Amino acid sequence: MADGKERSVSRVRRSKAAARATYDSMSRIYDWLAGSSEWKFIQAGIDQLAAAPGESILEIGFGTGKSLIELAQGVGETGAVEGIDLSPGMLAIARGRVGLAGLGRRVKLQVGDGAALPYDDDSFDAVFMSFTLELFDTPEIPCVLAECSRVIRSGGRIVVVAMQMSADRGLMLRLYEWAHNTFERFVDCRPIYLEQAIHSAGFEVQDILKLRMWGLPVSSVLARVP
Repeated sequence: MADGKERSVSRVRRSKAAARATYDSMSRIYDWLAGSSEWKFIQAGIDQLAAAPGESILEIGFGTGKSLIELAQGVGETGAVEGIDLSPGMLAIARGRVGLAGLGRRVKLQVGDGAALPYDDDSFDAVFMSFTLELFDTPEIPCVLAECSRVIRSGGRIVVVAMQMSADRGLMLRLYEWAHNTFERFVDCRPIYLEQAIHSAGFEVQDILKLRMWGLPVSSVLARVP
């Protein structure tokens, strides 16, 4: 990521304790607030990841757990899915959803920080992350991606779905950044230079889906660990 571009990305100033409290309070209504509008983009990323039977997959920032169901179905009875999320409230909702789907035996969830993953090196075939990386402050994004690289086995893959910063900074992007900078408690994510961040972390970018949500650019990037 070029220095000029990195400086131009808005910062995330709220603490992780504040973020946890916010998502705990929203956990029961999150699907109503944002889940439906985000789902088609998350589904595109899940399709891009193409979970296969027998694989071990980690999701960072699983939220209410809708994507965990898709991933667990993809890896089948011989595979496993693990998930980590900052919010205990989200964990409770996701765990209930996984249990109702009868997938509890192949899904293991915990509360934790994506910048300090509590997993051994080379633990997973793939990592999935959607609308999560842009919640981290700019200096922490490389740390999160380095942790992803550490826990993915050689040749394994990552898919990240995120709001994408655009060089031309159209009207919707400018309005969204203003909302983020003015009402960060409620608009806590912001667009980032996703492809550049993944490339700078040492991944080999394989495929990029360019999408739009409410006029805002969204990218889903598939990359591999060399």
